[in-house]
Amino acid sequence: MQQVNSNKNQINNYTVDVIIPTYRSDEKLNKLLTMLYRQTVKPNRVIILHTEEFPGQEQPLPDISESNITVLPIDIKSFDHGGTRKYGASISDSDIIMFMTQDAVPADELLIEKLLEPYEDPWVAASYARQMPEEKVDFIERYIRHFNYPNISSVKALEDIDKMGIKTFFCSDVCATYRNSIYKKLGGFVDKTIFNEDMIMAAGMIRADYRIAYAAEAKVIHSHNYSYIQQFTRNFDLGVSHNQYIEVFYGVKSESEGIKLVKSAIQYLIKKKKYHLIPDLIISSGFKFMGYQLGLRYDILPKDLVKRCSMNKTYWK
Repeated sequence: MQQVNSNKNQINNYTVDVIIPTYRSDEKLNKLLTMLYRQTVKPNRVIILHTEEFPGQEQPLPDISESNITVLPIDIKSFDHGGTRKYGASISDSDIIMFMTQDAVPADELLIEKLLEPYEDPWVAASYARQMPEEKVDFIERYIRHFNYPNISSVKALEDIDKMGIKTFFCSDVCATYRNSIYKKLGGFVDKTIFNEDMIMAAGMIRADYRIAYAAEAKVIHSHNYSYIQQFTRNFDLGVSHNQYIEVFYGVKSESEGIKLVKSAIQYLIKKKKYHLIPDLIISSGFKFMGYQLGLRYDILPKDLVKRCSMNKTYWK
C-alpha cells in the first residue's frame, strides 16, 4: 500500500509537455488548446510543430491567459509522421511527453489526469486516450469508434500477442502519452515513416517488456467521415508502413482483426435493424482491404501509381 501511495505522489508531480503537429488547422485547434489549459493537470508547455507551405506562414493561436505555447516552423518538404514528432520530443525534458493531432478536442478537464493514472505501474511506458465520435459522424463510423475504443480500460503486454495479435501494439498519437525516459531509452520514434509511428513505437516498448495502457476515461472528440477512396488511400499507407517495418510486424496477425470488426459491425447493424447500411459497410471494408494489400506490395508497383494510391502524397517527394 505504501508503494502504491508513493507512486501516486510521484505521478502528481510529473511534468507534461504536449506536442501537436499542425497543418492548415481550423477552429478545432483553438478548442483543443483552450481545453488543455482548463485541465486539472496543466501542461508544462505546449509545443506546436507548424508545417509551413511557405516561409513565414503563421499558425494562428487563441488568446489564453497563463499559457506556455511555443510554435516551431516545419518546412512542408521536411515533414514526416515519425521524424517531425521525434524532433518535438527531442526538445522536451518533461517526465511525460503527450502527442495530439490538431483535430482531437479534449472531452472534459480530466484528459491529462486520466492519461497519467496508468503510470502508477512503473512498467507502463505509454498510455492513449479513448476517441469519441463527433455528433455528425455516420452510424457505421460511430460503431467502429466504439469497437476500437471501448469504455473499459486495459493494459497490454508481451504475453497478449498470441491472443490480441497486432492490436497488442495499438496506440494512437491522436492522443497518447509516453514516459520520456523509456521513450528516449528505446530511441524514440523512427525517423521516417509514412504512417503508424505510434504503433511502431508501441511495438518496441512491448517487445522490450514494457506495457501500453488504454485509458478509457481519458476522452477526446475525434472522428472522420472518410469516403471510399479516402479509406483506400489511408489503408494503402498503413500497408506501406507494415512493408517498410516488416521486422516490427512480421508474424503478428493483422487481417483477422479487420475481419473481426466487419463481422461485429454486421451483427450490430442487424440488431439495430439498419439492414440498408450493410452494403455500405461491405464496400467500405473492401476498399480498406484492397488499399492495405496494395500498400503491402507498394515496392513492386509503378512509382506514379504508388503516389496516386497514397493519402500522404508529400511523403513520396
